[in-house]
Amino acid sequence: MSQSLTGQTLLQPAQVEHAARLLGRAFQDDPLMAYISPSEVRRRRKLPAFFRVAIRYCLRYGTVYTTEELDGVACCLPPGQTEPSVSRLLRIVLSGTLWLPGPLELRRALHATTYTDKTHASTAPGPHWYLWVLGVEPEKQGRGTGGRLLETVIQQAREQEVPCYLETENPRNVPFYQKHGFRLVREVAIPKSDVRIYALLREPDK
Repeated sequence: MSQSLTGQTLLQPAQVEHAARLLGRAFQDDPLMAYISPSEVRRRRKLPAFFRVAIRYCLRYGTVYTTEELDGVACCLPPGQTEPSVSRLLRIVLSGTLWLPGPLELRRALHATTYTDKTHASTAPGPHWYLWVLGVEPEKQGRGTGGRLLETVIQQAREQEVPCYLETENPRNVPFYQKHGFRLVREVAIPKSDVRIYALLREPDK
């Protein structure tokens, strides 16, 4: 569909670069991103390319929502496609997204992904929608944009009567998701880091 019940629209391929820069700014101070890439300057330069991979992956295998103002982005994967595969990710990278992590970034990204993947698999083992990324332009945060995008993803899960799963590494985000009906199911520490995974699940409405 071209537009959701809550007024959000599907991201178009021509908007990928704008969306990637937006998510780079939104996640500049995210604990997981800071762990993977400790240099603030390098994060500012590299995060757009990192998120370009996620956006293009979801455009191909899932759904990417944005707003008419292009001030928020939600990348999600449908039931049966909720485990991003290495081969598909490599295909996206090799197609020209040009995210080239340094040795430290690659090692830390793989280390963190091991724990996020295990947490995901154990928390939501059945069919579900996976909200992989949700970000709002920093100066637009707190105005309801994130909530409207989130409700669009929830609506997809509601229509199929399956749960919606997400994880965040920022504890400040947990109350926001709980306000929208998500339940904090698990909290997992990533060893050798100060990062914790907060796994949240929203059961289908009765």
